[in-house]
Amino acid sequence: MKAAVIRDSVDGYVDIKDVTLRPIKHGEALVKMEYCGLCHTDLHVAAGDFGKQPGRIIGHEGVGKVIQVADDVDNLKIGDRVSIAWFFKGCGHCEYCLTGRETLCRNVQNSGFTVDGAMAEECIVDANYAVKVPEGLDPIEATSLTCAGVTMYKALKVGETKPGQWVEVVGCGGLGNLAVQYAHNVFGAHVVAVDGNPDKLAAAKKDGAEVLINRHDGDVAEQIQKKVGGVNNAQITAVTPDAFTQSVNALRPDGKLVAVALPQGDMQLNIAKTVLDGISVQGSLVGTRQDLAETFQFGAEGLVHPIVKTRRLDEVNDIIDEMKANSIVGRMVVDFTK
Repeated sequence: MKAAVIRDSVDGYVDIKDVTLRPIKHGEALVKMEYCGLCHTDLHVAAGDFGKQPGRIIGHEGVGKVIQVADDVDNLKIGDRVSIAWFFKGCGHCEYCLTGRETLCRNVQNSGFTVDGAMAEECIVDANYAVKVPEGLDPIEATSLTCAGVTMYKALKVGETKPGQWVEVVGCGGLGNLAVQYAHNVFGAHVVAVDGNPDKLAAAKKDGAEVLINRHDGDVAEQIQKKVGGVNNAQITAVTPDAFTQSVNALRPDGKLVAVALPQGDMQLNIAKTVLDGISVQGSLVGTRQDLAETFQFGAEGLVHPIVKTRRLDEVNDIIDEMKANSIVGRMVVDFTK
């Protein structure tokens, strides 16, 4: 089968190779891939930012149909459409797995990083962790919900988003456009969208953002304070440490900064503002299986629609370059059905 494999040089790109998967084991299923989106985390993995994984098949925004199940699997059957997410599986018995915080498991396995992922014609999944895609949800759109969607749905939960509050979404790309939609359409919040790309800001407005701020037009935090009196929570999806530092100053008292993106380096935190305004800073890492099931359901109900465009497998490195150039609105999805 054809697969996108991290190069031996771990230089940030992949090679399209013929690969043979091992036989499935107990508790596993084999999935024939239909679609797989390319996420910014894939770029980190291909560059070795989290540890070098030469030869690994990338991809964790996958959707496909089960074509084989192990003898002991009874929760999946051949023909089921399932997702392959970044959270491949946890240990199942630690305090985090047992208390609804499974993504924090210290023995977690991640698709496309510690195990082979979904950017291939076929993929092996753990049957207990492959969340089914509901009827009525476009499988191409489901790819983005599998990672970007669930990540932002969970992050808005972490930010304790409530109807009528103001939410700042910093970075309106693959993650940000879904953050705007979930904040506005599911949580009933008002949205300030921040980006430096006019096309992405236009897309954010179409998705429901009421206030648009181009980060090149002066102090973003000062503009937000003047226009809406600060935000209740800030969702940071931009891959730059400056975005985190600036957004602290955009918060109103008792505001929450939710760190989602993973740039290298540190953020600055004004101690006086943090103490005197009761500011909270919290990281949010993807979502649990239940979060993903809820994310899918809102998509099936038509409340969110990812911006997606299909591409060919042999275009993956071109997509990587486009993502590095910040020229993509939404998400590029590799089509394995043609």
